Amino acid sequence: MKVLIVEDEKPAARRLHRMLEQLELPVEHTVHSVKEAVEHLSNNTPPDLIFLDIQLSDGLSFEIFDHVKVDSAIIFTTAYDEYALKAFKLNSIDYLLKPIDVKELEVAVNQFKASFRESGNPIHNKAQFQPIDLQQIAKLLNEPQNAYKNRFTVKVGEHIKLFATDEIQLFYSENKGTYINLPNGRNYLLDLNLEAVEARLNPKTFFRVSRQAIVHINAITDIISYTNSRLKVKINSFTTFDLVVSRERVKDFRRWIEG
Repeated sequence: MKVLIVEDEKPAARRLHRMLEQLELPVEHTVHSVKEAVEHLSNNTPPDLIFLDIQLSDGLSFEIFDHVKVDSAIIFTTAYDEYALKAFKLNSIDYLLKPIDVKELEVAVNQFKASFRESGNPIHNKAQFQPIDLQQIAKLLNEPQNAYKNRFTVKVGEHIKLFATDEIQLFYSENKGTYINLPNGRNYLLDLNLEAVEARLNPKTFFRVSRQAIVHINAITDIISYTNSRLKVKINSFTTFDLVVSRERVKDFRRWIEG
């Protein structure tokens, strides 16, 4: 039984890999983009099961089906909110909401194993995907009303915590991880990279001051002139590193704070 993970977030891919191993479903290979997935599926025996992230670094994963025939069972993994998930529910597509809960993953894996034992075939083959309008689903995922997230979820031990986007002061990256910072000073690890976060935030409310940080307009307590025509932003309770608006972003930042 062969499993392929298609996930552009390497920490998320490693976590899913470990979880599947614990469920005795070994992963044969992991790829991180549409391009890598197409190359792998074109040059290797099809896997029995694919865990497929929806939003990859170089496009929506649906684009894979435009380039290569996929006869594998597929379980989509997604950080999209409830509105977008309606498309999957209506089309009876299996999906897991990020951050992936181990119990939900176990249910999905057990269903796949049971089906595989009974028929020797994947749960969903290409024939079952044909009546599904993947272009329509992709369109729904890109609808303007779904552009901005209202909340983010983080996994803390065995619990999943929900944080309203407006209560988050700052998103930042450090040591290959992406974190949210709250007014109480607490930081939580997200299962997304900063680019993916930025794409889902309202640009009227959030601004990416540097490659390392995105700040909420209401969280800024002070703005200070800094060296080389840059600006330093102060946010209460955040002391991990200096929030410096890079020189090439200063003009846009000034325009942003003026509304």
